[in-house]
Amino acid sequence: MRLLFLIGVFWLVYVYLGYPILLAIIGLLRRVRPQLAEDYLPKVSVVFAARNEEKDIDWKIRETLAWDYPPDRLEVAVVSDASTDRTDEIIRSIKDDRLLFVRMEQRGGKNMALNSLIPKTSGEILFFTDANAHIEPSALRRIVRHFSEKRVGCVTGQTQPLRHEDSPLTKGAGTYWGYEALVKQLENRIGSVLVCEGAIFCIRRSLFSPLSPQLANDLETPFQIAKLGYWICYEPSVFTWEYETSSPREEFARRRRICAQGTLALRRLVKTLSPLRAWQFLSRKVLRWVTLIPIVMVFISSIFLSNYLFYRTMLVFQLAFYLLASLGWLLGAVGRRTRGPFSIPYYTLLVCAAGLLGTVESCLGRKFAVWETSNMSRLGRINVDRQALD
Repeated sequence: MRLLFLIGVFWLVYVYLGYPILLAIIGLLRRVRPQLAEDYLPKVSVVFAARNEEKDIDWKIRETLAWDYPPDRLEVAVVSDASTDRTDEIIRSIKDDRLLFVRMEQRGGKNMALNSLIPKTSGEILFFTDANAHIEPSALRRIVRHFSEKRVGCVTGQTQPLRHEDSPLTKGAGTYWGYEALVKQLENRIGSVLVCEGAIFCIRRSLFSPLSPQLANDLETPFQIAKLGYWICYEPSVFTWEYETSSPREEFARRRRICAQGTLALRRLVKTLSPLRAWQFLSRKVLRWVTLIPIVMVFISSIFLSNYLFYRTMLVFQLAFYLLASLGWLLGAVGRRTRGPFSIPYYTLLVCAAGLLGTVESCLGRKFAVWETSNMSRLGRINVDRQALD
């Protein structure tokens, strides 16, 4: 039982602390420094798929067309994945020569929709985003300057969640995104950011390859580009703002799908991974997706060894953690605001359970070919005060 306890503890410490520490050490030994050119302004095609986005599609297109970028070098390309609401009508009502619209008559999922759209675009750089993602006007300039460095193949920004104050997930989700931003900064130092933010990343058009229907494009695309030897970089000053879901059920389903798609991607793309990125994927994704296993290992071994003071103390801490998580769930269930001491344990266990279930489902053959945007993220135009969010 002692061995079981030690393995579980080492697993958890390595995933959440060991991996970032090792990244920092590697960054000291082989840090990459792309040469940025502020005057590098290639033609860019902003591409995204829309499925029943009538609440967001109008402001999204108009906001993007108004970006601080030379108008003759900006194209906005939208594909409707067989939308059944007013999405198509709204898109057609926007009169701008820079707007390209394609409709799919049969629903095929996000990646199939993008595959049908991208060959019709003309930009040297492809900017991937989502129909409900707010991006500030100057973001594009700060991203494309990286591509003046020929070794850069892909650049991503970060998601800044707009939170629902009454959500039981608020503080837990915020802590998670902060941790993810830190890891991306460390990966950026070695030119090997593992995955992109799906609502804000750019690639060279010449490096695009058709997307697999069941894989997440923000994971598959950097995998394929890194295989060709290009750097995958991160621009921390570039944000996309989206409302996080306030529904634990929706968040659980989203995390479950992400982990299932990631597991499938690993099985399909493992041969494309360099030793460095294989280690990154194992450390940052696979071992984290199944962290419910070491959590259970530590808990069970602590029970069996509780006649020893040290393990009894560890068991008390674990029981306190689970009690706080249970209170977080209960407060959310009755509609009460959930603060950090309750939200963080609750969110942690929710993500761990979703990750393990998604991984197991993927191994059993379940696939996700279509996507749904969280209902709570479809809240229409918002006014983002960046200083208030920093």
